[in-house]
Amino acid sequence: MDTPKSKKLEIILPAYRMHTQSFLNVLDGISEEDAVKRIEGKTNHIVWMAGNFVNMRYSLGWVLGLRDEDPYSDLFFQGKALDENYKYPDLDELKKNFHDISAKVFQKLMEVTDEELDEMFEIGMNIPFVRETKLNFTGMSIGREDYLCGQIGLMRRILGYPGMKYDMDENLKY
Repeated sequence: MDTPKSKKLEIILPAYRMHTQSFLNVLDGISEEDAVKRIEGKTNHIVWMAGNFVNMRYSLGWVLGLRDEDPYSDLFFQGKALDENYKYPDLDELKKNFHDISAKVFQKLMEVTDEELDEMFEIGMNIPFVRETKLNFTGMSIGREDYLCGQIGLMRRILGYPGMKYDMDENLKY
């Protein structure tokens, strides 16, 4: 594996790459029909969860200097509430966007310096023990991706799909 410029990201990059694999694995085999089902009208559907995951990748890219825009930002930015009146993209479209942005973000993660990661990035959380830096935003993005994969994994089981597999595509380098 290539070595990132930032020593601070040595623990983040394996998680990022595992999340790339997990995102694809957790969506594997989900039908478009099931992807928009909600449980008792209380849960987000899988499409919303997947869209929010992809939006997190775009957001991380933005913080790192990329200017690629999520075409569905108006549906998912900052965990915007699911609205059943909206027409959400299908899983294939979200996966296409996921692959496009994920490779670019991975490259930025490889190139970013410790000094850049230490730069302030106002998140607006106002939590005394969280310094609002680019590094902490990166870590929080990884945490959000974990959460969303777990939610999709739970939805898989509720909808009658087998649990997520942990197969690895070694050709996927991001």
